[in-house]
Amino acid sequence: MKGVISATAGYAGGTVPNPTYEQVCGGKTGHAEAAKIEFDSNVISFEDLLTIFFFTHDPTTLNRQGNDVGTQYRSVIFYTNDGQRAEADRFIQKLEEQHAYDKPIVTHVQPLDIFYEAEDYHKNYYEMHKNQPYCDLIIGPKVEKLEKRYASLLKDFNSGGTKY
Repeated sequence: MKGVISATAGYAGGTVPNPTYEQVCGGKTGHAEAAKIEFDSNVISFEDLLTIFFFTHDPTTLNRQGNDVGTQYRSVIFYTNDGQRAEADRFIQKLEEQHAYDKPIVTHVQPLDIFYEAEDYHKNYYEMHKNQPYCDLIIGPKVEKLEKRYASLLKDFNSGGTKY
C-alpha cells in the first residue's frame, strides 16, 4: 500500500520471550501471529489500514481464521499510542452500528508491549510458497480481492518497488 514503509511478520501479545514459530503455533505462549506495519501517516491513514485489516480477515470468529484455530490466530489490533487505540475502538463501534457483519466483532484492541520478529523462513511466506495449496487456494484469492478493491492505494511496483 502507498505509505506503508514496512510490514514485518512476527508475534505479539504473549508472555514467552523470544518465541519461535513452533512455540506460537503450539498455542501456549499467549502470542498472536502479527504483522508490524510501519507507515507514513501523511500518505496512508490509520483508518485506511483498519479498513484493509477488517476487509482481509474475519473479525467475528474467536481464536480462528479459516482452518487455523487457536488463540495465536485471534483477531487483534496492537496499538502503539492512545490515538490509535481510540481510533480502533471508534472504527469497531462504527462497524457494529452499521451491522457490517452478521455476528459481533470479537477483535481485541490492546497495547503493543513487545513485538518479536518472525524467523526468516516465516517471512514473505506467500511470495516464497505461492504454489502450495493453502497459498494458492486461500491467500491468492484474498490478495487478488484486496488488489481489486483497493487498487488506488497500491504502490506502483513497476517503478522498482517490491510487491511482498
